[in-house]
Amino acid sequence: MFEKQSITGYINLDIDIYKSIEIQEKTDLWYQACTKNILWEKGYIKIFGKTHQIPRLQAWYADVGIEYSYSGKKLHRHNWNKTLLEIKERIEDITSYKFNSVLANLYRDGNDSMGLHSDNEKELGDKPVIASLSLGEARNIHFKHKKIKKSLDIPQSHGQLLVMHGKTQKYWKHEIKKTKKIKKPRINLTFRNIITN
Repeated sequence: MFEKQSITGYINLDIDIYKSIEIQEKTDLWYQACTKNILWEKGYIKIFGKTHQIPRLQAWYADVGIEYSYSGKKLHRHNWNKTLLEIKERIEDITSYKFNSVLANLYRDGNDSMGLHSDNEKELGDKPVIASLSLGEARNIHFKHKKIKKSLDIPQSHGQLLVMHGKTQKYWKHEIKKTKKIKKPRINLTFRNIITN
């Protein structure tokens, strides 16, 4: 169940994929609990001085004292709930990485998306580790190299864990594109370790 597959053939794309980190019944329960119990909010970002609503819902959960900002917006922190702590501990046990926060995104259908970006904020360190758990409908994550003409799509299905580490954020950007084919929701939990000193 916890077999790890590494992406090969792409320079500086350091990604590990776990097809499943729990049995189907458990990931179904996680999906239901996250849908119901995460305090989903409309998010906003600033682009060239103008405020725009992001095309998805999100929520930020973290240890006390942990703060995080991106695109000029400081996220409102919530205390961990039981389900998110359980998922965090399972991912830490499987990957041996430690996390103090999670940015949760809810893609309500194929109209919701995330633009091309890197998770390279200074508080994530020189080689950020992002553990991305997908729950619900499958969506493709599109990766594009920053300097050369290289790209690939990685499908992420229900219960699958994708871990970005090493030089991935330095050399690659990623996005979730809009698609008319998707009619059902997807929850993406991106666990991170925010450096505080």
